[in-house]
Amino acid sequence: MDTRLLLVSHASTPAMRAGRFPADDPLDARGLAEAQAARQRLAIADAAAVFVSPAVCARDTALALGLAATVHTALGEIDYGDWQGRRLADLANEAPQHLAAWLRDPDFAAHGGESFSQLVKRLGEWLDALDGAISEGTTGTTSAPRQNPRNVVAITHAPVIRAALVHALGASPAVFPRIEIAPLSAVELRRSSRGWTWWLASH
Repeated sequence: MDTRLLLVSHASTPAMRAGRFPADDPLDARGLAEAQAARQRLAIADAAAVFVSPAVCARDTALALGLAATVHTALGEIDYGDWQGRRLADLANEAPQHLAAWLRDPDFAAHGGESFSQLVKRLGEWLDALDGAISEGTTGTTSAPRQNPRNVVAITHAPVIRAALVHALGASPAVFPRIEIAPLSAVELRRSSRGWTWWLASH
């Protein structure tokens, strides 16, 4: 049976709006309101399994969407290393060469964190082992029973969704700067005998 995976990016955070790298920030009132407003639009009601990043903002988003989710570390935010919590504008003044390298080189990790190529590997391993993850993740929405054992939802981060797309398409990690993922947007991937394919999400 085919697997349908809906990847949803978490709601906006104060750090995102201030141009800072995240530091496990929770959603503020604005982010919570955005997530609650998106609940009807996304209309996730028949997921066999719902997974969420360990990050507070992702877990807050899942709750605001009415989803009871299982935390999965593979969906965690990319490790920003020494840049966690820092403003991009400050780094552009203090370490412009390193910031420029990070924006164009998928193997860059001089900031002591995770490179985008490493993130693609992490997500690829999770995607390719998703059948086992479905068996473990027995939670779904708080208001509807499970119906389709192959409908899976993951609440995660924009870089993680970029990495999932790169893996699914067999693309070079170097394309990552060309993929934009807005808060509370949905990307649908499906796995069949052909492997993973990217579908236009209907939400």
